[in-house]
Amino acid sequence: MPQLEIITRRPAGTARPVPLLFVHGAFSGAWIWDAHFLPWFAAQGWEAHAVSLRGHGGSEGREQLHGFGLSDYIDDVLAAAAERCAVPPVLIGHSMGGIVVQRALARRRFPAAVLMASTPPHGLWSSTLGLAWRAPDVLGQMATLMTFGTAAVDPRAVRRAMFSDSTPAEEAARYEPFLQEESRRILAEIGGWIPFPVLPPRDVPLMVLGADQDLLFPRTEVLATARALGVQPQFLPGLGHAMMLERDWQRAAERVGAWLATALPGAVAA
Repeated sequence: MPQLEIITRRPAGTARPVPLLFVHGAFSGAWIWDAHFLPWFAAQGWEAHAVSLRGHGGSEGREQLHGFGLSDYIDDVLAAAAERCAVPPVLIGHSMGGIVVQRALARRRFPAAVLMASTPPHGLWSSTLGLAWRAPDVLGQMATLMTFGTAAVDPRAVRRAMFSDSTPAEEAARYEPFLQEESRRILAEIGGWIPFPVLPPRDVPLMVLGADQDLLFPRTEVLATARALGVQPQFLPGLGHAMMLERDWQRAAERVGAWLATALPGAVAA
């Protein structure tokens, strides 16, 4: 088992009884949560953790990155939950991390989960085809990132893929140095159509949250995810794919916090 980077932010006072564990998406790491979300949720009384999946961020395994798959990332989430959390945490997954969370819920019991701009249970086939139509330049730059690394990518395409149009270029540029390659194996596993996806238990409270300016997972993909999981989706206006990094990131945090208050009422009274 590789050594995993787990970033933890604890509240100043007594923590709420249920911790939170955040799972990042492709080309990223735990840093994407620590920019805003971890400090914000800690300030609200939550014990907040974010794991860098193996080969990402500060976790071990970068040299074996392309051999890691979905089962490895699920193991990482389960290991992080067991290592850092005294009780099972709420899982919060973004993008690729969303499908990792979906599969982790099928492996072990967790109190609730939030899927933010998540990969649908059926995989990336329809979203990739849609991206080829909506923004072929962005799809091409993602292929360039996988083939030639981060130095070869056009920053304008990264901004379009990750942020809303209202995000200033210089603000988006702050995060470009943190981007990295993603495992070819995981992209192959989830890149096509998954006809019989493994779904979470229907009695686990689930939030499916989309952003209305998300170029990668637009409304149709979010609706498909919610329909497959049997829940009503929620949407944030004016935000792009990386809603936790946007200038209005706090709206996303507040929406998740409000949902937790309804899903886990006993955990909200700090």
